[in-house]
Amino acid sequence: MFVDPIQLMQFGEGFGTTQKVSSGVGQGIKTDIGQTVFADVFQNAINDVIQTEDEYQKAKYMLATGQTDDAHTEPIAAAKAQLSVELLVQLRNKALEAYNEIMRINL
Repeated sequence: MFVDPIQLMQFGEGFGTTQKVSSGVGQGIKTDIGQTVFADVFQNAINDVIQTEDEYQKAKYMLATGQTDDAHTEPIAAAKAQLSVELLVQLRNKALEAYNEIMRINL
């Protein structure tokens, strides 16, 4: 079973910079809510998924062609790739839960 690698997400202009956020009463406030840190966490998780998937594909190829003496390298690389994907999915789930909680707050 082959899983297509996750593609790099493209963000719009101004992502990760100070942006004007409007409140419910029509006022606007300038705020920097740590958007760059938040984006960096996800970017690092995505890069880890890409890197571990590449390492897994390389280990699988090396084992299939007989170019490696370590038969245990491929299962270890597979486990690392699986864990990095699971971490990314959990980060996404927690971010969505936090967003939903924020949307439930009554102002």
